[in-house]
Amino acid sequence: MKKKVGDYEIGEILGEGSFGIVKKAVHSKTKEVVAIKIIDKEKVKKDAMIENLKKEVSILMVVDHPNIVNLKEVLASKTKIYLVLEYVSGGELWDVIKEKEKIGEDEARKYFRQIIRALGHCKSKTIAHRDIKPENMLITKSGDLKVADFGLSS
Repeated sequence: MKKKVGDYEIGEILGEGSFGIVKKAVHSKTKEVVAIKIIDKEKVKKDAMIENLKKEVSILMVVDHPNIVNLKEVLASKTKIYLVLEYVSGGELWDVIKEKEKIGEDEARKYFRQIIRALGHCKSKTIAHRDIKPENMLITKSGDLKVADFGLSS
């Protein structure tokens, strides 16, 4: 039997960070595929990062932009916090760079434009991402870029 969190059936690991893990999940009724960032409450408390987590959630609730990963909902259990996020299927920009070894000028310009739009939107909301790197840029199936991981934002 698959593990469930709320209305979501948890699937494979998509990535790991210092405070948790990101897994693919499917909403049991709508069949929508999402990414769930699973955060260990004890680890966050022990490292005094609870304020950073609250800040990340509040920032994700404010930013609504086509080039920023969308937060769908926040769930919690006794030991974990679950951030239900839009699933972006194309992987990290870092993987695209490694795979191709060299990105063409037109493609690089397209990604740069999308990053600037996303960061401009953040700036308009007085938000600084503070961790811009290819690993925090996700690529959609259609080839568009989405900025992710607002864990260090302010």
